[in-house]
Amino acid sequence: MNNFPWLTLVVVLPIFAGSLIFFLPHRGNKIIRWYTIGICIIELLLTTYAFGYRFQLDDPLMQLTEDYKWIDFFDFYWRLGIDGISIGPILLTGFITTLATLAARPITRDSRLFHFLMLAMYSGQIGPFSSRDLLLFFIMWELELIPVYLLLSMWGGKKRLYSATKFILYTAGSSVFLLMGVLGIGLYGSNEPTLNFETSANQSYPVALEIIFYIGFLIAFAVKSPIIPLHTWLPDTHGEAHYSTCMLLAGILLKMGAYGLVRINMELLPHAHSIFSPWLIIVGTIQIIYAASTSLGQRNLKKRIAYSSVSHMGFIIIGIGSISDTGLNGAILQIISHGFIGAALFFLAGTSYDRIRLVYLDEMGGMAIAIPKIFTTFSILSMASLALPGMSGFVAELLVFFGILTSQKYLLMTKILITFVMAIGMILTPIYSLSMLRQMFYGYKLFNAPNSYFFDSGPRELFVSISILLPVIGIGVYPDFVLSLSVDKVEAIISNYFFR
Repeated sequence: MNNFPWLTLVVVLPIFAGSLIFFLPHRGNKIIRWYTIGICIIELLLTTYAFGYRFQLDDPLMQLTEDYKWIDFFDFYWRLGIDGISIGPILLTGFITTLATLAARPITRDSRLFHFLMLAMYSGQIGPFSSRDLLLFFIMWELELIPVYLLLSMWGGKKRLYSATKFILYTAGSSVFLLMGVLGIGLYGSNEPTLNFETSANQSYPVALEIIFYIGFLIAFAVKSPIIPLHTWLPDTHGEAHYSTCMLLAGILLKMGAYGLVRINMELLPHAHSIFSPWLIIVGTIQIIYAASTSLGQRNLKKRIAYSSVSHMGFIIIGIGSISDTGLNGAILQIISHGFIGAALFFLAGTSYDRIRLVYLDEMGGMAIAIPKIFTTFSILSMASLALPGMSGFVAELLVFFGILTSQKYLLMTKILITFVMAIGMILTPIYSLSMLRQMFYGYKLFNAPNSYFFDSGPRELFVSISILLPVIGIGVYPDFVLSLSVDKVEAIISNYFFR
C-alpha cells in the first residue's frame, strides 16, 4: 500500500468527480448538491486517512512522494509530496470547501456549473500545497483562477463584472512574474531544465540573480496574500462575491500566497530572503495598522471583514520575515487559524444578508433581538478575530510576537519598535470588530422597521458555524495540535539560515 498514489487521488478526484455532474439526471438541484457534498466528504475522509496512517510526524522530509514522468519532450514530471508545512493547509482546504458547498445551498441558478466550479477549485487549491515540481506548482496555481473568475462574474453582486475583471487582471498579471521566476530557476546553469524542489533547494545562485528571482516570486505571492499596496482587488472581490465563494477566498486562496512565500522564497532563495526580511517586517507592520484603520471606515459589511483579513495577513508576513523558529511556527498557525475565522465571518455576513438584504452597516441595527443565534455565533467569532485568549488567533499572534523578540537577526531597538507598532495594530482590531457588532446588532432600528419578520439560524447554518468554531477553540486551547505538524520542518528551514 506504500506505493499507492494517495496524493494523485486527492488532487484529481474532485475535478474528475465534478466533471461527472453534467451527466447527472436533472431533477432539481437537490441531487447535484448532495452529490457535491458527498464528494467533498469522501475527499476529506480520504485525505485524513492518508495523512493519519501514512504520515510520520517526526520526519521533516517530503513524504507520500510520487514521481511520474509526464511530458518526455522537456523533462516535465508529475511530482507530489507533503511535509509538515503543507499538511495543515491541505486539511484546511478540504474542511472549508466542504462547509462552503454546504453554505451554497441558496444558489439555484446554473447549479451544475456552480458545483462543478467549486470542485474544480478544490483540486486547484490542493495542487499547489502538494506540488514538488516548480512548473506543476505554477500550473496548479493558475488552475483555480478561472473557477474564481466565473464564480464571481456569474453569482456575484451588482458590480460583479468589475470586481471579477479586477481580480483576473491582478492575479493573472502577477502570475507572469511567477512563471518567469519558475523558468529562471529551472533553466539556470544547465541545459536540462531542473524543476524539482529538492534539487533547486540545494542550488546556489549569484546574489544579484537570486534577488531578481526573489522579487519575481514576491510580486506573485504579494498579490495573492495580499500584501499592500497590491491588495486592492481583495475588498472589491469580497464585496461582490457570493459568501460561499468568499469562504474559499478568505479561507484558502489568500493562504496560498503565504504558503508560496515559505515554500519558494524562504526555502529556495535563503540569501535573498535574509536581505529582504527586514523590508517584509516593515511592510507587514504597516499593513496591520493601515488595514485595521481602513477597515474602520468601511460602510460595507463584507469590505470591513475583507480589510480585517488584510490586517491579519500582516502577522503572517512578519512571522515569515522574523527568521526564527517561533515566528515561522506562528505564521503557519496564523495561516490555519485565520483560514477558519475569515471563512466563518464571511459565512455569517452572508447569512445575515440573506435575511435583511442590507450590506451597509449604517442601515442596520437591532438585529440581536430578531436573530439571537446568528448574533451569538457572530459575536464569538468576532472575538476570535480580535485574538481573544483561548481562541486560535491569540496563540498565533502571540507566537509571532515572541518570534520577533527572540529573532537573532535584528537589533534590540528595532525589535522593540516593531513590537510596539504591532501592539497598536492589535488595539485597533477590537475597535473595528466591536463597532461592527454594535452597528449590526444593537439599538432598535430594524426591530422597529415594518418588515421585521426574520427567521433565525436554521440547523444547516448552525452546523456550519459550530463546525468552524470548534477547531478555532480547539487550536486556541491546545495549539500543539497544529504546531506538532510543522515544528520539525520549520527547524530544518531555519537552520538553513544560521548554519550555512
